[in-house]
Amino acid sequence: MSRLRIFDEADPSTPISSTEDLATIAARLRDIGVRFEQWQAAQPVLPGARPDEVMAAYRADIDKLVAENGFKTVDVVSIAPDNPNKDAMRAKFLDEHFHKEDEVRFFVAGSGLFTLHVGDKVYEIRCEQGDLVGVPDGTTHWFDMGPEPSFVAIRFFTEPDGWVGHFTGTDIARRFPRYEPGQAG
Repeated sequence: MSRLRIFDEADPSTPISSTEDLATIAARLRDIGVRFEQWQAAQPVLPGARPDEVMAAYRADIDKLVAENGFKTVDVVSIAPDNPNKDAMRAKFLDEHFHKEDEVRFFVAGSGLFTLHVGDKVYEIRCEQGDLVGVPDGTTHWFDMGPEPSFVAIRFFTEPDGWVGHFTGTDIARRFPRYEPGQAG
């Protein structure tokens, strides 16, 4: 289930608040300029679906988002637990960084953990199937797909290098919980 936990940046052990209510998640994230919404497939998406089949299932939502934001590229990324590069792929964005364009991801299947550092607060968003998250450019954050990554996501880009992470050099991401799917808390 999708979840938002908010922490004081100085205390990674105790959330200030925690909710799994989708409307509350969307409202709290909207307060910091982050888009969070739910999409439903127009047709079933089966495991192993080709990228064009995945995109066809969400075409109306994709087209609306592209028209609203001027995205030039939309693709599908799929990571499975048996991927031989999973450790390197996980490590790539585990440290605090930002991008020079909005980072917009829609979770078709599986899950991942976006953690945003805004002001003196840390917003931990567990994204699940059906969640769209849009992190504004310049927002410091990190992403963890877990030790056994399993997700399919649609990604939106304005520029070819927009996904490149610009790392802050801080250790804040190492002080906060990593993503362990299935763990309570």
